[in-house]
Amino acid sequence: MPCEVKNLASKLIHMILKTGVDIIEIARIQAALDRHGERFLKRVFTELEVWECRGRAEALAVRFAAKEATSKALGTGIGPIAWREVETLHKWSGEPYLELHGAAARIAQELGLTVWAVSLSHSKENGIAVVVATGE
Repeated sequence: MPCEVKNLASKLIHMILKTGVDIIEIARIQAALDRHGERFLKRVFTELEVWECRGRAEALAVRFAAKEATSKALGTGIGPIAWREVETLHKWSGEPYLELHGAAARIAQELGLTVWAVSLSHSKENGIAVVVATGE
C-alpha cells in the first residue's frame, strides 16, 4: 500500500465525526416574534444574526434550527449551552457558517471538534439545518 494511502487511512480511522439535524415550523418562530418580539430575539439570537435576518421569520427559523442541530452535534442539547453561544452567519458568497462562543466553544474544544459545516434550507412551512463537525 502506498505511503499516501496509509497516511489517509490512518487519519480517517482517528477522525471524529459528529452530526446534528433539526427542523422547525416557521409559524412557531413567527408566533414567538408576535408574542415576545424583541425579548425573544435578544434571548435567542445574536445582534449580527438579527441584523442579517431583518425580521424575516424563515431566516430566523433556519438559524434556530442550526442552534438545535449544533447542540445535538455537541451531544448536549440546549441547556448546557446558551442559545446565543451558537451563531449562524453568512459569508459574502452567501455560504452559511457557524461561530461558537462560551460553553459551546469549550465543549467543542474538549471533544476535539475543530471544523464545522452548516447547511440551511426552508420551505413555505418549515426551516431545516444540518450541522457536521469533524476533528482528530
